[in-house]
Amino acid sequence: MNNTRFPMNKEKVSPCGSRHKTITTQMFASNDPDTLPAVAEAIRKSELIVLPTDTVYGVGASALDEEAIQCLYFVKRRHTDKGIPILLSDICDLQKAATNVPSYAESLITRFWPGPLTLVLSKRKNLPPSISETEYVAVRIPDHDISRAIIRAAGGMLATTSANLSGHAPAQTARDALNVLAGAVAIVVDDGPSGGGVASTVVDCTGDSIRILRPGPLTLEDLLEVEGLKK
Repeated sequence: MNNTRFPMNKEKVSPCGSRHKTITTQMFASNDPDTLPAVAEAIRKSELIVLPTDTVYGVGASALDEEAIQCLYFVKRRHTDKGIPILLSDICDLQKAATNVPSYAESLITRFWPGPLTLVLSKRKNLPPSISETEYVAVRIPDHDISRAIIRAAGGMLATTSANLSGHAPAQTARDALNVLAGAVAIVVDDGPSGGGVASTVVDCTGDSIRILRPGPLTLEDLLEVEGLKK
């Protein structure tokens, strides 16, 4: 990627929350030195950003900002009963999002994180209620240095879902995301085509054994290779 700022900015009045202000969408190259400071400022202002990951492009908000999370549901046209997963920058950030992690989930984390595996775990009570309507939350660490740097700049946790409208194909490039979300997000970070192209495998870790909620790059056979794991 060039160390340049893309000139194609779009703006409109944001419908989210009570802000109703004009949002100008800027596209940053991933290696632009201004990218991380701009991301941190956007998150501080309760705005949404688009970021690359190891699977598909995602659209995210601060995982601790109720207004921003509600805006994310609105922009995505996503039903609130689906919840918003949380991307983490580092393993030490897991304690900010989840609690009572079972030993078999820790084994999966050791084997597959960072990577395309999302785990549903017990939710920390201090998270905003809109992150999920249940007592559980979906979390993962992406295997993507730029993505993790962005999440770190946003405070270590980012409520993130695929950068598309619900029911539509996930964005594989920053331009795909911009075409759908321009005027609704503050920043799009461009790191070229997504590496994986398939959304992560989602596994329920809230019971005595694993249950795949969404198929993805990792199969049940892959998961069961972890010692001590059972269906």
